[in-house]
Amino acid sequence: MQNDDSRKMEWFIKARFGMFVHYGLYSLLERGEWVMNRERIPLAESRELAKSFTAEKFDADKICDLAVKSGMKYVNFTTMHHDGFRLYETDLSDFSSMQSPARRDLVAEMVAAARKKGLKVSLYHSLNNWTDKPDGVDALEDPASYERFIKNTHARIKELVTRFNPVDILWYDGWWPFHADGWQAQAMNAMVKSIQPRIIFNGRNGLPGDFSTPEGHMGAPSPWRPWEACMTLNNHWGYHRGDHEWKTPTQVIDLLCVAAQGRGNLLLNIGPKGDGRIPNETLDILNQVGEWLQKHGEAIFDTDRFTWDLGKRGDHRSDWSHNGSFTAKGNFLYQMVRYWPGPELTVAGMQCKVKKAVLLGEKNAALDFKQLGERVIVTGLPETSPELMPVIRFECATQPLMYLTGGMRVPKAPHPPYDPCPSDIKA
Repeated sequence: MQNDDSRKMEWFIKARFGMFVHYGLYSLLERGEWVMNRERIPLAESRELAKSFTAEKFDADKICDLAVKSGMKYVNFTTMHHDGFRLYETDLSDFSSMQSPARRDLVAEMVAAARKKGLKVSLYHSLNNWTDKPDGVDALEDPASYERFIKNTHARIKELVTRFNPVDILWYDGWWPFHADGWQAQAMNAMVKSIQPRIIFNGRNGLPGDFSTPEGHMGAPSPWRPWEACMTLNNHWGYHRGDHEWKTPTQVIDLLCVAAQGRGNLLLNIGPKGDGRIPNETLDILNQVGEWLQKHGEAIFDTDRFTWDLGKRGDHRSDWSHNGSFTAKGNFLYQMVRYWPGPELTVAGMQCKVKKAVLLGEKNAALDFKQLGERVIVTGLPETSPELMPVIRFECATQPLMYLTGGMRVPKAPHPPYDPCPSDIKA
């Protein structure tokens, strides 16, 4: 029988794809979310900037519609970044969207829109705060300031989870300059759970939390636990006018494949412009990803772990291919054909019998193939790729298992799959 902690994590483990939204006062400056710190902008200038915050084109319904259309299952919204500007109604500060010309509680709008669209809700909140006094620097330098700083931080979090109750995740960030003891993180989490017993936490107040949050890389934890990799759609979290290095739809699908292999989630960030508009590039990329998931989502959602290791056999069910990545679910093996090989595709290292192969999509067209021992050869394919990253689904007689090694056959003696020496390469 599952305990309550396991049940509350079920939706998260199955979610696979979420949207991170970085929006705030910094968006007006168009130089990323750390601009106040990186340029040492005085508080007086930030307060003056707040007089220009209108959020006139910010539309929570459109953002959540985009999330749903893109195949995402939850949204994580920045309630307050490190600059201390709240995007919600608060009794604890006048530095907020409610006290700006916008006169809007953007967090309330996002929570309502997400619930209406059937999305789970995660609230990002920075522990660090460059605006309120005493700040983290004061807290490091003076014990009395530390006590007030921690008291204010806990009060701010208590207000947030009381105003927005229930939500699904409290997503801490900005844990500088303390470890868990300094943040009094045990008491912090206990206070939050006394208000929202079924909420789940990330690990960025110094405690492990309910799931891991690798940032900027798709590293599944070992041993496995629920995880979510947060990645940007270009190279900044908050909108930056000079950042045009957008990931392609295919690159986003690659990230989803890695999440599916490791039974984790991809939390993909978008950064609305200063007035709240979503950049056109973001719309174009995510719409294409959503269209792909409509046809091929079974290869990404509710998959089994299907990973491999360079140095030891271990939990080595999968392997790598020059044509594209693999995922698995039950007796199905999926290959995302990232690099189309032409009329014939070969998968080697198969440790199971293949019963059927289809080109996944609207018609699931059956494909001709033959199996010669560990080699499965699919024939009669188009000369050129028929679509954005096609998926071939192999139906196997048993759960899929692949194993190749760096040799031309699998040794009968003990051996590493690939690297006998310690490696800094991650599979």
